[in-house]
Amino acid sequence: MVPTSAIPPRPADRYGPPPRHSRWIPIALGVVVVLIGIGIAYLGFLRFGPQELASEEISYDAVNSSTLSMKFTVTRKDPSRAVVCIIRARSQDGTETGRREVYVGPSENGTVEVNSTVRTSQPPAAGDVYGCSFDPPAYLKAD
Repeated sequence: MVPTSAIPPRPADRYGPPPRHSRWIPIALGVVVVLIGIGIAYLGFLRFGPQELASEEISYDAVNSSTLSMKFTVTRKDPSRAVVCIIRARSQDGTETGRREVYVGPSENGTVEVNSTVRTSQPPAAGDVYGCSFDPPAYLKAD
């Protein structure tokens, strides 16, 4: 190993001045990385965080070759708001064979269990909740 006093200095006119290691570059990169992380976390919260309205299938049963009985839950942050849910029946090959709009009125509980039936054009094999909305059509609203 050569002692540092034996190494000749770099000629500045040949290689330019020695590099100056600025501290602001790693700090700026760190701030950018943190801001990107916060943005990704916020988008994840919006997409996968608690929702104002959610539904979940509990069970379904083929009553006969043209009727499907279905049980599902509706969970809302504001249970005083009415909801409409679309449930559907599917045949063995997966095609939709029946659909029904179900009115879920205001309640005292945030989560409500609903039982309903769907008339089908073919023998039903499965049922699901297609989706729910806070905008029930006028013809479904209870007086």
